Amino acid sequence: MLLHTVYRIALVLAAAPLAYYLLSLYCVVDYFHELRKSPPLNSEYLPPVSILKPVRGVDREAYENFASYCRLDYPEYEIIFAVGDPDDPAVPVIERLQANFPACSIRLIKGAERIGTNSKVNSLCRLVQEAKYDLMVMSDSDVRVGADYLKVVAPPFADPQVGVVTGFYRCITAGGVAADLDALGMYLDSAPGALVARRLEGKMQFAFGWTMATTKKQLSEIGGWEAMANYHSDDFELGNRIARRGYRVELMRKPVWMVFPQETIAQFFRHELRWSIGLKNVRPTGYQWLVLTHGLPWALLAAGCAARAGWEGIASAYLVAYLGLRLGLAWTTGSWGLADAGAWKKLWLVPVRDAINFAAWVGGFFSERILWRGIAYRVKNGQLFPMTGASLANDGAAQGLSAVTNSENIT
Repeated sequence: MLLHTVYRIALVLAAAPLAYYLLSLYCVVDYFHELRKSPPLNSEYLPPVSILKPVRGVDREAYENFASYCRLDYPEYEIIFAVGDPDDPAVPVIERLQANFPACSIRLIKGAERIGTNSKVNSLCRLVQEAKYDLMVMSDSDVRVGADYLKVVAPPFADPQVGVVTGFYRCITAGGVAADLDALGMYLDSAPGALVARRLEGKMQFAFGWTMATTKKQLSEIGGWEAMANYHSDDFELGNRIARRGYRVELMRKPVWMVFPQETIAQFFRHELRWSIGLKNVRPTGYQWLVLTHGLPWALLAAGCAARAGWEGIASAYLVAYLGLRLGLAWTTGSWGLADAGAWKKLWLVPVRDAINFAAWVGGFFSERILWRGIAYRVKNGQLFPMTGASLANDGAAQGLSAVTNSENIT
């Protein structure tokens, strides 16, 4: 009797991820349905824009990524790149861009004052100083955009209550399993999670690094990038701090493209672990409650308990419900919502992604150490602390991180 009571409790708890998936599916369908019915943007509000690109290293198809910003259909804008090291391998790529697009205002800044431990934010501090225009659009170096990009990003700022514009992405991969696993994250977790948070909290309270647009005025109100120079999750910090000032964080109506690197499963796992450690530091309580959103281990636990109790039909129901909801969410978000024609080809990897993601979530409780662009850090309370050679040598987990190749080039 006691054992059957334990089984019933396990079945009740295992229903929580299924309920979360249903809520996610509802939020995704509702958002994209409303988006399709919404009136067109104010096409007359097209202020001049400074596009700021902090760069370190060369991503896959870097030239095409950068060139997409040079082909924008927009009346007035500039592109400013910043590299921390004058010998950065991205420099020749940017110089080639300047030669091939002479009509486009492209500047390259070499070097930035070290204000904090986040080298990307150090570059952003310098880029903001160099920007000619009030409206600034910042994005990661592995992002590719369409010709109408700025015509989607800029118009929401006609409303003075809009403080940040951010958005989702579609995926470009070379077809490797690890890259496809990585790409599924947007369709399974990032976009649904953001839309659930938006629904429950009544508004967006963070931004995504693949597009962060704001103005100099609003940035100055939160102390500029200088106030975030020691933080790991700079995109979260920007959106959250501006939202706390009473401004709205708006989602773009059209996604950008993210070009994923060729990577191994081990590199993908380290990427997920780094993301988990970062999330744990910015939202520690929410991170713990994520235990109720990991459907795969709960479905397996429920199926095992039901099978032991002789409830074979219930065991099958949990597994079918998990798989159906998870595949349905990935297809609805990727194929229907974000119009990624290749999203359905990755669906067979959904359970694999969920297994790795759960392992990374568990691992996030036991480590504060990450490798970011080849540099080892300790993350504490959302801030980055570089690890010295001595601290690396004395830390087994960090030794494992330092042994990976420095070509892990994820912004």
